[in-house]
Amino acid sequence: MAHWARNPPSLARVKFVGAVIAVCLVLFAIETWVGWPDWMSLEAERVPNRVLR
Repeated sequence: MAHWARNPPSLARVKFVGAVIAVCLVLFAIETWVGWPDWMSLEAERVPNRVLR
């Protein structure tokens, strides 16, 4: 904290970090209310009775 008090981040960096956090919150809200689209989901191939090593 003392380092931040002596050398605070620039306004551009503060805006950038705020924008990244805002985008993450928007994506979380969309996923929570709308759901995750099927085309973005990965499904593992199903191989019956086979042990993968």
